[in-house]
Amino acid sequence: MFRGGPGDPYVSADTPRIPIYKDFVLIQLASLIFVVDQFSKFLVRDQLSFRESFPADGFFRFTHTFNTGSAFGIFRDQNTPLILVSFLGIAILIMIYRSQRVPTGLLRLSLGLQIGGAMGNLIDRLRLGHVTDFVDVGTWPIFNAADASIITGLVILAYIFIIADPGDNKDGSVLSGYGWCPVCDGDMRTLMGGGWRCSTCGVRESLIGEPLFGDRMVEELTGDQKL
Repeated sequence: MFRGGPGDPYVSADTPRIPIYKDFVLIQLASLIFVVDQFSKFLVRDQLSFRESFPADGFFRFTHTFNTGSAFGIFRDQNTPLILVSFLGIAILIMIYRSQRVPTGLLRLSLGLQIGGAMGNLIDRLRLGHVTDFVDVGTWPIFNAADASIITGLVILAYIFIIADPGDNKDGSVLSGYGWCPVCDGDMRTLMGGGWRCSTCGVRESLIGEPLFGDRMVEELTGDQKL
């Protein structure tokens, strides 16, 4: 269960859902990934001939090549099916976002990375019929910025599912991680450095729900009242 999803005791059914296109942090992140990916591919196509590497030798190089399959050369010559899969994948990511009344910062980071990367490779497939790859590291298959962004986003999403699931918290956290502050019922606002702060009383919490200020302060703020 995601934090902010169905069954979460800290999020009311009346909590308004924010459309993904109004989530400016997520949209800006996805847009940044998309722009960096497309600009880096443009530079490689403009400056390097096909199969040319810079530098010529070394463990890490930029090598101009292209890929008709998915990330790291899987499913070669399947451009049309992969276009459909890309559209489906983006739709699923949007559905995951919509399933959460108050998506956490970690989930928004994961989805922003994946959507930006997926859009970058999708534009290549639609425009060129293949994806430009150029990051050449040792014997690893050549990849691009969009691939790295998608994989990073998937790893974060797996972390949310496997490690950061609040259902594994046996004693239950007194703080929600988003939504309403359990001390004063104020709004919890996302912090740039990670975690959340109540806009009313200033109580802070960490990204996955552990108090940043210690259990003793929680007891003082709540008057030893169990929440």
